[in-house]
Parts: sequence; C-alpha cells; structure tokens
Amino acid sequence: MTGGLLPAGVILVESFGDTGAAAGIRLFPEEEALIPDVVEERRREFTTVRGCAREALRQLGREPVPLVREGRDGPKWPDGLVGSLTHCVGYRAAAVAPAGVCRAVGIDAEPDAPLPYGVAGRVLGAGERAAVAELGRTGAPVAWDRLVFCVKEAVYKAWHPLTGLPLGFLDAEVFPAADGTFTARVPGGPVPGGPPFPELLRGAWAAGRGLLRVGLAVPAPVPDGGTGPAAAQAEVRAAEG
Repeated sequence: MTGGLLPAGVILVESFGDTGAAAGIRLFPEEEALIPDVVEERRREFTTVRGCAREALRQLGREPVPLVREGRDGPKWPDGLVGSLTHCVGYRAAAVAPAGVCRAVGIDAEPDAPLPYGVAGRVLGAGERAAVAELGRTGAPVAWDRLVFCVKEAVYKAWHPLTGLPLGFLDAEVFPAADGTFTARVPGGPVPGGPPFPELLRGAWAAGRGLLRVGLAVPAPVPDGGTGPAAAQAEVRAAEG
C-alpha cells in the first residue's frame, strides 16, 4: 500500500501545510482563471494541492500540466493517467496512477470530528448508523460517522468519472473496520467502453493529526479479463523504465 492508503503503483503525495510559495509552484493561466477573486487562504490551498499533483506526475515521468476541473469529475488528467485530489484544513494531497494500474482512484480527507448535528441522518443509512454505534463502543477515539462520510466522498471521486452517473450518499453503503480498512458497496452497472464498476470496493483509512484520510482504487483489468496485481506490476515496471 502507498502510504498505507493505496495499492502499489499509485503515487500519493501529501502536504500537511501550504507550500506553494516556498516551493515556487507556478499556476498555469488556465488554473489561475479558476480562482480570480479568491481569498489568499483559498489560493494557497489551491496552489499546494496542485503542487502535490505536479510532484506525483514527476514521479511518474510526466511533465506538469494544467489541472482544470471538468464538471463534477474533478480535474482532467493527462492521457493514460487517472487521479484524485483532496484538501481540508491542514491537509492537501494528490493520488495519481497509470491507467493500466487503476481505472480510477479516490482519496478524501476530513477533520476527525463528528458530523454536525442532523447530517448523519442524511448521509448514513440505518445499517451504517448501527455499525458506527458498534464501533463507537470499542473506545477508539475516531469520529466514525465522519469517516463513513469521508469514504463516500472518495467513492464518488472514483465512481463519477467512470460512469457519468449520479451517486447519492445513501446509494453507497460503507463499513469501516477498526483495523484501518473499509468496504464500500455501490450499485453495479455498465461503464461505457469498459467493464462494470465493481459492486464491492475495498480501501484503507488512517487517523492522525486531527484528520481522517481515506484511499481506494478501482483496479484495471488484466488481459485475461480479470483484475489483479499482474497489471499493476507490469505498469509500474514500465513507468520506472
């Protein structure tokens, strides 16, 4: 796992502060056009997360490119790559992988604090609320309801670019485990030009520094029609030259 959150072959670059000015990160004009009148805090956040993406691209042997959001799918990645961005207070990150390793990647981060009053009932199903209550009895100091929300955000980041279909909070059923893993069940269905989106996803989560971080990847098919590490290993070797 990369950083404990993502499979081998996925590059995860994280920042626990804003490093844009210090690292000399320059935004492309297309990126500048997205934030013409934002406050300085938002500009630093925006710049840092794109700095994370540039570093991930560099590690994959690719040149930096403008990362411009396309509708609800997040930024458009260079041909042959998939990726995901996230940011919250005190954290920015980018995950990027060759398309031969993963069909999609989803990462997200949230403060490790309970959801605001009334929100859990709108984003967690009855089974999830029962699971959260059970996990709460373990005594682990984790905001389990927020973790479920965080995973659902990551699931959406993988789902929508592949399917183009809406996915409500109650459409995905998420069950975190105390060992730092989770499962997510989502509606299966055909994906134009590709195999069905997997009904069951597995991923990882981590808590620390007052944050919850999650990661998941939809594996790419291998030539025999399955999915698995063989495709990832071949793509990693190719990327490494």
